[in-house]
Amino acid sequence: MSVSEENGQQENGQEYVTATVGGQLFGIPINRVQDVFAPDRLTRVPLAPPEIAGLLNLRGRIVTAIDMRRRLGLEALAAGSQRMAVGVECRGESYGLLIDVIGEVLKLSDSSREDNPINLDPEIAHVSAGVHRLDNELLVILDVERLLESAVRVEAA
Repeated sequence: MSVSEENGQQENGQEYVTATVGGQLFGIPINRVQDVFAPDRLTRVPLAPPEIAGLLNLRGRIVTAIDMRRRLGLEALAAGSQRMAVGVECRGESYGLLIDVIGEVLKLSDSSREDNPINLDPEIAHVSAGVHRLDNELLVILDVERLLESAVRVEAA
């Protein structure tokens, strides 16, 4: 128990799983993360939008894989590049966010969180819930609901 907890105060902070996509560092609130895994055998979905990479079986669950590079308007990785996935849930459905590199878990103070900078790429700003300025880079906090809103609409149709 920390000193502040002993005094009846809880530190206002949030833990984030960090991931890199196209050179940009993102933070996913840890309470939204179910799994981190290496995706295997993606099944393509005919007529799906480009950001839907396909479906995969994760321990008996069917998971929709979202290509984060395409979702953010970035160029695709070279064929054969190894990727990782972060498992999240939205409205009762499971998704795997395909990322370039998984990072560490960071606990950051709520008071250090800022609004999106005005010059943040519009594709990234649309799915961002704010930023944290780290020593040498910007951590963009992903809003999982906004990130998956197009995928949820496609599945509902």
